[in-house]
Amino acid sequence: MEDDPSQDDIISIVNSIFQVSDYNKTEFSLEFRIEDVDFKSKFEGLARKLEDMRYVCKLEKMEGSLYVIIQKFSPKKQRRWMSTAWTPRLLFAIVISFVMIDGYYRTSGTNSIVEIGDPLEMAAVYTLSLLGILGVHELGHIVAAKAHGLKTTWPYFIPGLPVIGIPTFGAFIQSKGLTINREILFDVAIAGPIAGLVIAIIVSIFGAYTAPVLDSEMAAGLFEDDRLMEWNQGEPLLMTASLAMFGKGGSGYEVIMTPVMFAAWIGFLITFLNLLPAWQLDGGHMARTLLGVKLHRYATYGSMAILVLLNYWLMAILILILSSKNPSASPLDDVSPLSRNRKLAYIGIIVLAVLCAPLPSDFMSGLLP
Repeated sequence: MEDDPSQDDIISIVNSIFQVSDYNKTEFSLEFRIEDVDFKSKFEGLARKLEDMRYVCKLEKMEGSLYVIIQKFSPKKQRRWMSTAWTPRLLFAIVISFVMIDGYYRTSGTNSIVEIGDPLEMAAVYTLSLLGILGVHELGHIVAAKAHGLKTTWPYFIPGLPVIGIPTFGAFIQSKGLTINREILFDVAIAGPIAGLVIAIIVSIFGAYTAPVLDSEMAAGLFEDDRLMEWNQGEPLLMTASLAMFGKGGSGYEVIMTPVMFAAWIGFLITFLNLLPAWQLDGGHMARTLLGVKLHRYATYGSMAILVLLNYWLMAILILILSSKNPSASPLDDVSPLSRNRKLAYIGIIVLAVLCAPLPSDFMSGLLP
């Protein structure tokens, strides 16, 4: 590490916070062996101070001792297209238009079978439903990040393939600060899927309530005329429960997949994908904090296997490619364990992932009378 006028200040700061038993200066870093038992909150305070001074610290355990290692911090430059304030706004406008177009054509198609409303009005309801799920998901991340003193970007919504596929592939935010410990990483990760899932359940219940039902004889005729297509993309248990609330579960008739129901299905699908303990998905961040680096890698492989079994090959391949380049996030303090309540919360996350999974129809038929 080159001589820097602020190094004496850094040494003084560390000594004022920790009980330092040894100190070493290398070419690129300052290393302090600390003896503090209650190091977690102290390290968090140090990390925030040093970040403002353009330094980064890391807590490591070596040969049974704890070390605080400090290096000069070089902020990662954002890509030019991501650094402008217009990018998230433009993407959001594109996604709104794509979802509206998708909703209009889906409503028109449904109206050819059974009237559900004006295509433009239903497209607006569809857009509000789908972007409400995705927007609240990202808002959950932003609120949790702010609660921990982290700054984030605005959400970047990803345009999809309207009419022929899904109109958006979700959204993401980027943190502008450093993730200090496992609990911060866990809290920010869990907040998004939980917040978005609440809206998805509301949309699913409303969609189930308003979804038209056809008797088996009429449905059979529409299937023969190719005016009605069999839904083979899987059905989440939460959607099955929503339909059952209004007596629309089971066999003997067909429930029409309206645009609102489709918005709920996309919401459940995106929540399920995000809850997988894979790569740097939200569930991957949570699994990383609980399992550590090695087990998290195996959890990523297991997630890919689940996706293959559910016939989501493309997503499995995408995770394989991305995880090979950047497997997981690493908090600065990777020593402090996760709290007991967060470990229990992760059990709930596994349950929610199962409830949101797009299960095959043959599996669903085994659960229904």
